[in-house]
Amino acid sequence: MSLASKTIKELRGLLDGGEIQPMEIVDSVIAAAEARDEKIGGYLSWDRDQACRACETPIRGLLGGIPIAIKDLINVKDQPCGCGSKILRNYVAPYDATSIVNLRRAGGHPFGRANMDEFAMGSSNENSSIKPVHNPWDLERISGGSSGGSAAVVASDQAIAALGSDTGGSVRQPAAFCGCVGLKPTYGRVSRFGLTAYASSLDQIGPLTKTVEDAAILLGAISGGDANDSTCLDEPVPDYAAGLTGEIKGMKLGLPEEYFGEGIDPAIREAVQKAAKHYESLGVEIVDVSLPYTEHAVGVYYIIATAEASANLARFDGVRYGYRAPDAKDLAEQYAKSRAQGFGPEVKRRILLGTYVLSSGYYDAYYLRAQKLRTLIRDDFTKAFAKVDAILAPVSPTPPYKIGEKVANPLDVYLADIFTTSANLAGICGLSLPCGFMTPGDGDHELPIGLQLLGAPFAEEKILRLGHHYEQSTEWHQRRPVI
Repeated sequence: MSLASKTIKELRGLLDGGEIQPMEIVDSVIAAAEARDEKIGGYLSWDRDQACRACETPIRGLLGGIPIAIKDLINVKDQPCGCGSKILRNYVAPYDATSIVNLRRAGGHPFGRANMDEFAMGSSNENSSIKPVHNPWDLERISGGSSGGSAAVVASDQAIAALGSDTGGSVRQPAAFCGCVGLKPTYGRVSRFGLTAYASSLDQIGPLTKTVEDAAILLGAISGGDANDSTCLDEPVPDYAAGLTGEIKGMKLGLPEEYFGEGIDPAIREAVQKAAKHYESLGVEIVDVSLPYTEHAVGVYYIIATAEASANLARFDGVRYGYRAPDAKDLAEQYAKSRAQGFGPEVKRRILLGTYVLSSGYYDAYYLRAQKLRTLIRDDFTKAFAKVDAILAPVSPTPPYKIGEKVANPLDVYLADIFTTSANLAGICGLSLPCGFMTPGDGDHELPIGLQLLGAPFAEEKILRLGHHYEQSTEWHQRRPVI
């Protein structure tokens, strides 16, 4: 068993015991990436020299000596930060994001730039301007997105763990599709400073790992207040790993009827319902809850997210940094050509949609109405969490589809976000972990199924404890794809 296939917890034990050195871990990760990533496409780049220098520092903290893959929209000083886009293809970050500062403070070090949908706009990782990411369980299928590269390199043992970002499910959905663990923290739990913004009121950096315990360790390392981010709350950071006590008997899990209706694949419904019965056998009470505004979540999300994106991406104009069209005759033409040539079709689509819903005559009909519905969606969760400790649900209504299958039908891709977008709109936390496998009718490979645990704001301790106990009492997390 290579070092690259081990968990953070296992490697920390080996490092503390003096059985291995940090550079051995890096070498193992690089060897795995060189052997597998040509087929998968999870990494955009990695810098062995930077990793060597990082390994020379003393081992300390929760993550001492552990390399962590970083999604290509989180700034790491002196590394590329292209956001999977042509418009930032040659951009090099001049500073560390706060999450990276915290990662280094905990002893970890960033390694490699993980592939992603351009500017985090996508659910398949087909929108990367460089190359798509292939699912390690079936190379003909998508990895999920937008953190598809982060999920794929973790699931295929090319990374010990990774950081991604979740705007509408972009950590949880690829984690489910690739068979690893993905955590979307509460909005404000992790600083967004140094994260290239897609939708500022929805984005949140989160870990992708091989186990729930590793997710708890990594979350504890990157969390905390930040004066550079006014939306990041300066709340005490619990010892999430210490909270994995296994004491879940008597806890209540809500089962929302709206997440098990039409459109969900029967195999996914069955796997999640079996997980609910397994929780009952562990002493957890299953309670029926209702989230009636779920049906509006996708529409609300794609209005608010695109509106914010249209403003956030205005800075990429070919003037200060990034791609500049070479044949522009004046400033107006430079703006138009640089953006037309630099942005991919999905990013253009969302900018146009966002500009439309914010335009005069449509603001009240679309954007303002969406904000009102967002409040009702948040109220749904508030009422549910008054009755239960967490909510149990599927992550995606369908398994990962084949690459290229839905390129011509973006609406079908948007609708598949139905079970993940609500958590971002409400600002709550969510955890995805494996709960079974299925073989789709159009394939002959087993594919993982993801279970989602949703918690109230700053209830990460609860969902991590529930997820860890389920994980340790099942064998799903022990399976690895054969590549």
